Amino acid sequence: MAHDDAHDHDDHTSHDHGHDHGHSHAGGHHHHAPANMGRAFAIGVILNTAFVAAEVAAGLWTGSLALLADAGHNLSDVLSLLLAWGATILARRAPAGRRTYGLRKATILASLANAILLLVAVGAIASEAVRRFAEPASIDSDIVMLTAGLGVLINGATALLFMRGSHDDLNVRGAFLHMAADAGVSLAVVAGAFMMARTGLLWIDPVLSLVIAGVIVLGTWSLLRDSADLAMDAAPRGIDVEAVRRYLAGLPGVEGVHDLHIWALSTTETAMTAHVLRPRNADSDSFLHIACEGLETRFRIGHATLQVETDAAHACRLAPAEVV
Repeated sequence: MAHDDAHDHDDHTSHDHGHDHGHSHAGGHHHHAPANMGRAFAIGVILNTAFVAAEVAAGLWTGSLALLADAGHNLSDVLSLLLAWGATILARRAPAGRRTYGLRKATILASLANAILLLVAVGAIASEAVRRFAEPASIDSDIVMLTAGLGVLINGATALLFMRGSHDDLNVRGAFLHMAADAGVSLAVVAGAFMMARTGLLWIDPVLSLVIAGVIVLGTWSLLRDSADLAMDAAPRGIDVEAVRRYLAGLPGVEGVHDLHIWALSTTETAMTAHVLRPRNADSDSFLHIACEGLETRFRIGHATLQVETDAAHACRLAPAEVV
């Protein structure tokens, strides 16, 4: 067996070992969320918890459903931030016992839970909005506008904390989407309260709540889809499986590629296994090093396991595409 594996948190390094019997395993670099994300989560949780309390108080005082709906959404976001934060901490735990990959998949489960949590909040908001159409209520527009305006600032600032990490980590992207959506929703509440103050139309409040619910669903759908895909061990979005197959097939001496599997270890790390037919494999260590470096730099696949087969006369039992 041959292993090319590395574990790091900041700098990326790799180690090479020998091989045996033509079965070769290799893993390159691992990608983790930026180190300052812990601080971003802490700031986000504190700011948003304080804001939820202020929104609930203002919503009850003024009778504004839009404010209470936004508070409910913000409360779900505090829970989602705690979930995402906890998952990033769990993902750093070293492999032990039966958990040979550690707890990296916690980040995927957290992003999936966050998406579901948001959709549950949407259902509650929509239900109350429909009830308000039958029982319209007046609100204190000035307090609503002031409170929601504060929400624009707090949610916008929190979203900026997660913007950098959202490009590479689905878990952090979930936090970013929540905060960015909240900023937009709070802005809509400000506009709605202003319109109600000018027109006196009470139905603007429940209509605005339904618009908020629609915005949340649109923002959450891609997170739910991607999280569910990763939980089902689909290849991460952005990795072209056929391109990986073509890359491996094009390496020197490779005559065939089969049993190719690509899945997410976490929201930032990708694993891959494949069998390659390479009858002339005298330079096996060099081949493994080149193959794994290419998988890392081209596709960001940091934990690759390659099984090299040299006997073309005897087909591998896993060669048929339908066999897993």
